Amino acid sequence: MKRVFTALVLIPLVLVLVFLGPRWQWLFTMAVAAVAALAAWEFLSLAKKAGATPPRIAVLLAIVALFASYFEWPFQTAATLGILSLCLLVYCTFFRPVEQLMADASASIFCLLYIGFTLISLPALRENPEGNGPSLVTFLLCAVWAGDTAALYVGRAWGRHKLAPTLSPNKTWEGTFGSVGGSLLSTGILLGLAQLMQRWDVGWLSYSGGAWWYWMGLAVVVNVAAQVGDLAESALKRSAGVKDSGSLLPGHGGVLDRIDALLIAAPVLWYAQIFHQWF
Repeated sequence: MKRVFTALVLIPLVLVLVFLGPRWQWLFTMAVAAVAALAAWEFLSLAKKAGATPPRIAVLLAIVALFASYFEWPFQTAATLGILSLCLLVYCTFFRPVEQLMADASASIFCLLYIGFTLISLPALRENPEGNGPSLVTFLLCAVWAGDTAALYVGRAWGRHKLAPTLSPNKTWEGTFGSVGGSLLSTGILLGLAQLMQRWDVGWLSYSGGAWWYWMGLAVVVNVAAQVGDLAESALKRSAGVKDSGSLLPGHGGVLDRIDALLIAAPVLWYAQIFHQWF
């Protein structure tokens, strides 16, 4: 019930942020930056349990600077990432114990990439030049959330064959296929809603950038990426010897536990859209 209540509170709030007008892009970007900072704080706690002592404030400032740079100069994001990574390396070189330099610098830069750079994909998707940015973000969130929910219930009901017992003992192949089915179902519902809204001349949802089979195929790709992201975070937690990254969200664990799938799925969807526009 805690899990359901938390979802009922957060999901409407997230969707409101997604569908605010274009002039509110700064607020959406700032909200994603705040989520990234919270998730980064939890990641740095995991790194500390694993033996590293990365400079938390420096890493958080780097993540905030990355989002600020993206908002002002979106086409210079890669260059900004490189500059901030070098800054973290220099900081660790002069302000961390030399015997900890390798671990601290690696954890700091990886945190910037793993959480900061990947979540930049969310405001980038919302600003999609084809004009259906909010629809893309909604597609992403629904595919990930529906897949996660379906995996939970299908796995509990019929799960017998372990997917990756050394990384996440509770995940099963049955849950994996259930997750794919959940993402496909949510995508079908979104496509149907978009068609109904077009008939009613309501432009909230638009998936005109491809045929129905394109979006269904993309749902599978996003789902697989989300499950890989979930497994990757499970491996990181297992390496640190913890079950949850935090306890901020009742029933869900920490912020990083809640967004782990998005850390891979969001950039995969963003790059898929770029390739689709090219070809």
